[in-house]
Formats: sequence, C-alpha cells, structure tokens
Amino acid sequence: ELYERPNSLFVAGFIGSPKMNFLTGKFATDHGCTTLGIRSEHIDLVEAGGMWSGDVVHAEDLGSDNYLFVEVGSDEPLIVRQEGKLTRKVGDKISLSPKSGQIHKFDANGTPIR
Repeated sequence: ELYERPNSLFVAGFIGSPKMNFLTGKFATDHGCTTLGIRSEHIDLVEAGGMWSGDVVHAEDLGSDNYLFVEVGSDEPLIVRQEGKLTRKVGDKISLSPKSGQIHKFDANGTPIR
C-alpha cells in the first residue's frame, strides 16, 4: 500500500494547540503566497498601526495564559495567545502584529514557500 505524505499546510494545522492561524485572500497575496500561517503565540498586541486590527469576539482566561479570538475579516477569527491574566474583553478593538520572522507562507498545494 502506498503512503501519501500529507502536505505541509495540513500538518502545520495539527501541530500545537491551538492550531496555527491560516489566512487566505488579500491577507496572503499581500505576502506573495496563497495561504499565510502564524501561530497564536507569535502575534503581539500593539498600541496602533499593527498589520491587522479587529474586535475581540471571544476571550479565554486560562490562568497563566489567555487566548483572544479576534475578528480581522479573515475566514476565521485570529487566535492570539497572551501571557498573564486576561486584560481584554469581548468587544475591545485591538491592533496586532506578527513577531519578526514568524510568518509561514504556503503555495496553492500547501507547500512551504521559502
């Protein structure tokens, strides 16, 4: 029986918890790819002028960490992991930027673009 290796995009979505954020459309084409991936812990809240901005639609306080689900106009809300106690609430408008070197680009076949 032949084993078919899953594409990198498929694998990236299952490694880690929560899953990697995937952005398509204009979010990806602005970076020269079909799908842009970024992990929740690689997104920073910034005062203003971030790459993305949106409204907090859900917030989970896990004690030492918290997760913000932010509606930025993509297919699904971005999940952003923050250390410490929850300081943002549903309805807050926030600005977000990826940490340097932490964006992953994929082509239409789910293969990483270097």
